[in-house]
Amino acid sequence: MEDTTNNPMIRTVIHKKSGSRFDVHDMGATVLSFIPSSSSGRECLFVSRDAILDGSKAIRGGIPLVFPQFGPLPDTSMPQHGFLRNNLWTFLERFEEDESAGMTYTLQLQDVKTARGTEQWNPETTELDCSCRYTIKVDATKLTTTLSITNTSETTAFPFQTLQHTYLKVEDHAAYDPSQCYVKGLQGYSVQDKITSEEEYICQDDSVVLVDNVDRVYNSNAAADVNVTVGVGGSLQMQLTATTTDDNVPVSCVVWNPYEEKAKGMSDFGNDQYADMICVEPGVLQSKTPLEPGKTTTLTQTIELVQVLE
Repeated sequence: MEDTTNNPMIRTVIHKKSGSRFDVHDMGATVLSFIPSSSSGRECLFVSRDAILDGSKAIRGGIPLVFPQFGPLPDTSMPQHGFLRNNLWTFLERFEEDESAGMTYTLQLQDVKTARGTEQWNPETTELDCSCRYTIKVDATKLTTTLSITNTSETTAFPFQTLQHTYLKVEDHAAYDPSQCYVKGLQGYSVQDKITSEEEYICQDDSVVLVDNVDRVYNSNAAADVNVTVGVGGSLQMQLTATTTDDNVPVSCVVWNPYEEKAKGMSDFGNDQYADMICVEPGVLQSKTPLEPGKTTTLTQTIELVQVLE
């Protein structure tokens, strides 16, 4: 394991046995890069060329973390997607095992300086408290990211949503080529379309593809875990799986791409880069049970690059 960047806020882990590697930024404990040994140096994650990496704001790309809410609701005073991605995390430790290597970060609510809003999580009035732990691990073929959130309040439960906002890199500007970029495995899920605001419907498509600005939440009433195959161009696929310890709550999956017009309105996103990425984001979005004091919820994601067989 070694650090290979000049930015002191970016840490690198290289698994000695396989050569697989990843980079993490202290801001948001955001994973910026994943290059498995099996990929011949091919990057799996997308980070905007205009992303801010000086620790002053959330990073556009990689795997930002979402908590305690997804989107701008219910607390409209809190920035979209909550405060995990907007604060510096504490690096805890590195580890090297025979079959994997990784590192762990932590974030205590008392260290959250920005993005807490003025309502439920207001540091001046809240009785809420939480502790977050994030473990990133790589082996010869896979990246596994595990976010654990513990309610450390003695008296107060809180409702929550949490998600890993994963940006996957698409080869050859092919995000809008349905033969090259797609998400398979969401057929039968109920769909909330956040662009059209139409009523929920059941996904009938074996292959979900990008058309214009896409922002959809896929919720399952059956499968507890997410297990999808994502075409990422160049005859390559990413296998993405996600599980949670939140009892009786299936993992949801968000598919997002800003397309041309929205990309132009984002200062930290290259105008043409919408064609180079697709966000496939697993999360706990349907929990109707608040997290009780002393309890922990965990969301684990695994991504693996695979070659499409001709």
